Amino acid sequence: MATTKDTSVGGKGFLDNLGKIYTYYTGGFFGFVLFLALLEQMGVPNRIIGYGFVFLTIAVYAAIGILSRTQEVGEYYVAGRSVPAFYNGMATGADWMSGASFVGMAGTLFLLGYDGLAFVLGWTGGYVLVAILIAPFLRKFGAYTVPDFFSERYGGNFARFLAVIVLLACSFTYVTAQIFATGIIASRFLDMDFTVAVYVGLIGILLCSMLGGMKAVTWTQVAQYIVLIVAYLIPVVILSAKKYGLPLPQLTYGQAIQDITNLENQMAAKGLIASAKDAAGNAVAAKPHIKPFTTYDPLNYFALILCLMVGTASLPHILMRYFTTPSVREARSSVAWSLFFIFLLYFTAPAYAAFAKLEVYSLIAKGTQLADMPAWMYTYGKLGLVKVCGVDVMTAQEVMAACGKIANHPGVLRMQDLNINPDVIVLSTPEIAGMPYVIAGLVAAGGLAAALSTADGLLLAIANALSHDIYYKMVNPNASTSTRLVIARILLVIVAVLAAYTASTKPADILSMVAWAFSLAAAGIFPALVMGVWWKRANTAGAIAGMILGFGVCVYYLVGTRYFAVSFHELWGWLGTASKAQLDQFATLKQAWIAAPEAGKAAAWAALDKHAQTIASWWGVRNISAALFGLPIGFLAIWIVSLLTPAPSQAVMDMVDATRRPRGETIIKDKGAVAH
Repeated sequence: MATTKDTSVGGKGFLDNLGKIYTYYTGGFFGFVLFLALLEQMGVPNRIIGYGFVFLTIAVYAAIGILSRTQEVGEYYVAGRSVPAFYNGMATGADWMSGASFVGMAGTLFLLGYDGLAFVLGWTGGYVLVAILIAPFLRKFGAYTVPDFFSERYGGNFARFLAVIVLLACSFTYVTAQIFATGIIASRFLDMDFTVAVYVGLIGILLCSMLGGMKAVTWTQVAQYIVLIVAYLIPVVILSAKKYGLPLPQLTYGQAIQDITNLENQMAAKGLIASAKDAAGNAVAAKPHIKPFTTYDPLNYFALILCLMVGTASLPHILMRYFTTPSVREARSSVAWSLFFIFLLYFTAPAYAAFAKLEVYSLIAKGTQLADMPAWMYTYGKLGLVKVCGVDVMTAQEVMAACGKIANHPGVLRMQDLNINPDVIVLSTPEIAGMPYVIAGLVAAGGLAAALSTADGLLLAIANALSHDIYYKMVNPNASTSTRLVIARILLVIVAVLAAYTASTKPADILSMVAWAFSLAAAGIFPALVMGVWWKRANTAGAIAGMILGFGVCVYYLVGTRYFAVSFHELWGWLGTASKAQLDQFATLKQAWIAAPEAGKAAAWAALDKHAQTIASWWGVRNISAALFGLPIGFLAIWIVSLLTPAPSQAVMDMVDATRRPRGETIIKDKGAVAH
């Protein structure tokens, strides 16, 4: 009987023509950008341009999601294990390139200079661990989710349940932050109320992921990566060509750093930047862009790199991507492509930060009067993202009045007066540099693509863990395929709405909690995951002990140093991590807080809380690197408890051996643990 060729999204005909399809898509996107640029030249209002970028891109992503709808479990959970390595690498790049990375990475480097490189090194280095230690072996195992691996490797559902708990702790705050980022971008470029913007973004996320699961998310993320990388590169390429005649910012970055250093010295000599004295007595910038360890000391710098590396290699929504390749070989190749696509943005981020700082420093070095501040400051000042002399930049009169209260203020813009939210650097650079608004709109579309793509992956990781690992594996093992998919979609919507509601409340600590996700994943998942692959003697009791102790210590340190530092300082001082001088200073600050008038309570509490966190820390390690304690405890617990309890069965040991062999059938498929 004659057969028809499946040309649906994700079907055989679609897979055979991926290069042609995404080439047309890329060409169409460039044509769309040029069309909007033409409209801008014709006088079409900026707001219409912004609406065009946001709504058309979301419509395209939603269309891919709808066309990728499926009723097959294998396609919903792992995209039918048919995604080629190149495209899976691109989808992983989009999945990884969250709103925090796209919007926040260059801003962090702008603010921290050299010390910000810890994030670049940690997040990219994590993929080396993924390639060497984890991805190929999880693909050979043939699981649908990370908790699936834990259950099969360590036996029973308790290890699976613990893995789900860690997954939820890591992923929920992360996805909330992505929805928060969509709200910021949409509210800025669509002139929309923040809460409304959050739910508009949520609709786009659900249309991308709800009907087609991992199949839909994969092909949407490929499209999103193309948008976000184009949007990220174009502004800094233009700046590089404009300033140095070479459209390769990665190569002109060194010259930009030299110019920043020269401007720092000029501003220090004029009193336009916080300054110090060098050995010759000359004024120099107090915190040069290239000077290391001005924010993080060496211990915290390298601890942060380690925790981000290991956390990256443990995040479930990233590891899930390597379940979708056709083979173990493709999984390993896919990690290499992931690293390449992530490298394109991360290698550019330091240059982006440098060119943005060069523009801001040039503005300040020429002695800009407070009355003549550029329009971009007012645009973002009205959103509370740019302050001068401690007040939002709303009007020149308010700024001049605030600066006039500072003794001996020269009446010109100074770097020590200017406070730019790091998250606004990428979005505002086109406007800072005087580029056409269409470039700013393009960057917003890129940031939106980054936030949506990561939100899709995170929501899917959470919903799949709840529907597959909790409902199907623990509650109703006899559920039909259609029931499983209905439950997965319902849970996806519920989790998405909860995350959107949380984001709409503008939680103050959301960015801190996102950073903590890496430590939580590293301490809770990485030891049991790695030892499950590489040490046959690791058993159920050891894995459970390692997960509980590693994750527990990490949570205790995070929560204690952030939220209960004031209460815990005596305990940790008694344990010897605080000096008498530190404890005496704490007592002084506490009395100052008690005695402060109502107007000064907040500032007094902030000083007390900051000092208490320093005392409460163990050996000065910041809580962003809490896995530094949980990680070794997790490994030690697995090792010691496994040796003190009976070894796994020979069948489990043989399964571990088979997992490490590239060839042969997948493990779970052979055992019939997952219906295909």
